[in-house]
Amino acid sequence: MSLPLNPPRDCPACPRLVEFRQMHRARNPEWHNAPVPTFSAPAPRLLVVGLAPGLKGANKTGRPFTGDYAGDLLYETMVDFGFARGTYQARPDDGLTLVDAAITNAVRCVPPENKPTGAEIRTCLPYLEETIARLGGGIVILALGRIAHDATLTALKQRKSAFPFGHAARHAPEGTPVLFDSYHCSRYNTNTGRLTRDMFRAVFSAIRDEIDAAAR
Repeated sequence: MSLPLNPPRDCPACPRLVEFRQMHRARNPEWHNAPVPTFSAPAPRLLVVGLAPGLKGANKTGRPFTGDYAGDLLYETMVDFGFARGTYQARPDDGLTLVDAAITNAVRCVPPENKPTGAEIRTCLPYLEETIARLGGGIVILALGRIAHDATLTALKQRKSAFPFGHAARHAPEGTPVLFDSYHCSRYNTNTGRLTRDMFRAVFSAIRDEIDAAAR
């Protein structure tokens, strides 16, 4: 029997995350405050892997990258490159849909200070493994940030030392999906200039070319 694609709403696996989740359920009962499920089109060819839900973003809204600045840049770019359709309005009922794409996180529950521990990343890893396995080997994966990159390589049973993280890097481990890297599209990275809009778009341009070439 295969693992579910998403953890149950009251997943007990990570005590620190459970405590944090319960605290915010008491403070903000109208929020999602649960593991955030993968957001997906019916037959994705691109899987975007982020770090973890933001406290007032996906943890509040229940949809990955929805409600914080990272979603503004991510969804705008995905629409421009044909991986999403509609207008992103930072809420899960905005009508935005994905096209040939899926978005998930390495850790499905919001961590304190947006910093999951190594143990929490490892505990949530089976969900990422199952997601990738069900999508099949023909997809392209985009890892947003080093932690997502490392978690994805572990899910693919690849040595991290063989495929070091680097912005705009393309990795093609034998027998696995092609993996692209980008700095995370967080407000901190864009405010400091570590990631510019043009840099982010260049990564998506390369991914678009990769997917279109494979479809010919």
